[in-house]
Amino acid sequence: MTSPDSSTILPDGAVLRAARPGDEDGILALIHALAVYEREPDAVENTAEALAASLFGAEPRVFAHVVERQGEIVGIAIWFVTYSTWTGRHGIWLEDLYVDEARRGSGYGKALMRALAAVCVARDYSRFEWTVLDWNAPSIAFYRSIGAEPQDEWTTQRLSGAALAELARG
Repeated sequence: MTSPDSSTILPDGAVLRAARPGDEDGILALIHALAVYEREPDAVENTAEALAASLFGAEPRVFAHVVERQGEIVGIAIWFVTYSTWTGRHGIWLEDLYVDEARRGSGYGKALMRALAAVCVARDYSRFEWTVLDWNAPSIAFYRSIGAEPQDEWTTQRLSGAALAELARG
């Protein structure tokens, strides 16, 4: 899969494809499931309408690939394009990867990662990056199994809420 618009039939008949209008509820359900998995069940403020605007609006800046099996979205990869000043090239930041718990072990996570890696290669992007929670041993093991390397020397920083508003004010 080298184009965000192409699709791939997986060995069990599931389809890996770019998200399309109408997928919002299925994507949002998996975002909620991810929040529960990551011990933040009440953190999701996103809505199907916001997803539609972000993914399918006039100038989308976020993208998604899904795995659909028997009409149900069972896997998601939500991503956006980054830029490296050091390489002078773009990359992909994987915001969320999630496969329905009942479907894990089916190869869907690896297929989603492979699809995004293929987008990087096809577009001559230099990097494919993401974060993972320190306690998430199953995901860390999965990422190591596909050749990902930790970037331990970097610490993610975040500005949000009141601190973000305060900085913006001045």
